[in-house]
Parts: sequence; structure tokens; C-alpha cells
Amino acid sequence: MALVSADRLSPASDGPGDKPRFTVVVPAYNEEEFLGDCLDSLMKQDFDGDYEVIVVDNNSTDRTAEIAASRGVTVVREENPGVCWARQCGTAQASGEIVISTDADTIFDQAWLSRIDSNFRRDPSLVAVAGPCRFVDAPWWGSFYTWALFGMVRLMKILTGKVLYITATNIAFRKCEWSGYDTSARQGGDELALLRQLRSRGEILFDAGNPSFTSSRRLYHGLVYNVFATFLFYYVLGYWLHRMLGRSVVGSYPAFRSEARSSGARTRVARWRVERLVIAAVCLGLCVLIGGLAHHFVDHA
Repeated sequence: MALVSADRLSPASDGPGDKPRFTVVVPAYNEEEFLGDCLDSLMKQDFDGDYEVIVVDNNSTDRTAEIAASRGVTVVREENPGVCWARQCGTAQASGEIVISTDADTIFDQAWLSRIDSNFRRDPSLVAVAGPCRFVDAPWWGSFYTWALFGMVRLMKILTGKVLYITATNIAFRKCEWSGYDTSARQGGDELALLRQLRSRGEILFDAGNPSFTSSRRLYHGLVYNVFATFLFYYVLGYWLHRMLGRSVVGSYPAFRSEARSSGARTRVARWRVERLVIAAVCLGLCVLIGGLAHHFVDHA
């Protein structure tokens, strides 16, 4: 993808009179393979107002910061590891009235930013505008997963008036309604915790027709890995334990920095051994969860 002029990108500023409409915050850890495409697609937006892009270099050891600087965007460094720390750093330094959270392995169609702007202008009372994400070149089950997940989010919004899930690749919120990320959290802190915070401030719109397009690199580690490891163990169990204990017990899931698909018997066998350990850990965690809930209900019966 060719380098596009960034004339409409606004540098971060301190003066209240020259604030851009939007700040797009992009956390990045060793994302040299994907970051250039992400930033180029942001520069091609047809939005006719001013916006800034902040890339948060979260201790990268590759050319992430160099690639970001070559696009003319603002680059800041956050030395505390973790996506919540990175999003906290970028959002705190944002000059825009509205902050948009996304990821470094994500791209957007040209009207993405304009649609977000139109939603906020149609209803000035909105606190946030969320959208779905779609995986690029995903296996069949990955495409079905996003269709089912965000279809359910849309349905529940219609039935209950509440957005029950947001993706950190596609959430825009008014900075004045934001009180900070939970930097003690791992997975879920930049989605579920942020959602709880924003819902307490006011109305959130879910725009099913304005997706982001994100890398499917994690999906090629297999359906079993993604269901049991990525979702149940690291995300669901990790976030639940953090809510219960007030600190992170389950660490972050491993970072995958390539979209290359695993091949070869040795790789598949090694991966399955890891997945069996993860499945056992998830089952143990779910047993602890069910036991704790049963004990709670017995005590309060």
C-alpha cells in the first residue's frame, strides 16, 4: 500500500481552540508487519474534518515506531507492558473531542470515520458509537464467529436497549465521558471494563454497518485453541478472576506476530499438546467458578 499524504492529520495540541474532531489510538507491540497498512487506511479516510492518530509503542523491538513516524503520526512510548496501559497512555494524550480505539493489525474502508462522525452528529447525546469487526482471510468458523457474535450484540441492543459487548478494534467515545482504563486488567479490560464505564455515562449506539477489518492471524492456531485458550481461559476466566480478586491472575495470551499458517506434523503435535494443557486449565478454572457460585448461592439461600 502506497504512502498517502497526511495533510489532514493534526498534531497533538494543548490549545482548546484547535482540537481535532477525532483521535485514533493505536497500541502497538512489534507490529511492523501490519502497522503500515493500518495507518495508510486511516490516511485514506474520506472524512473532511481534522483528526489525529496516536501510535503507542509498547516496548517494541522491531521497526514499529519507525514505521509509525514515517507516516507522520504522533508516536508515544508506554513502557508498562499490556494493552490497557497502552490505550491509557494514548487516550490520556489525545487532543480529540472523540477518541477511537483500534488495533495495529486492523484496516478500515474509506467511509469508516465519516460514518462514526455522522452517528454522533445525528444524536449529540451519544456517549459512544461501537461497531463490529470482521476477520480478513479467516477460516470458515472465524467468519461465522463474528457474524454470530455481533448479530447477537445487535439483537440484544434491539431487545434490551443495551450494548452487551464491544470490540476494542472499533469503539469511539467522547473523551469527556472517559475516566481511564483499568490498567491492572489484562484481556477484557479494554473492552468489558470500558463498556461498563461508558454505559454508566449514557447511551451507546451499535452500528452494525460500520465494521473494522482485523487480522485473522490468531485464528490459524486452531478452533480448539481459540475456543478454550483465547476465549474461555484468557478472556472469560481471566477477566472474571480479575473482577473477583481485584488483580490479574491469568496473564495475557501469547502474542502472534505473523499471519503465516502453521504447517507440518511436528508443529501440529506441539500445538495440540499445548491445547490439551490449556483445556485442562480451563476445565479446572470452570470447576472453581461453578463451585464458588454454588457456595455463594447456598450461603445466601
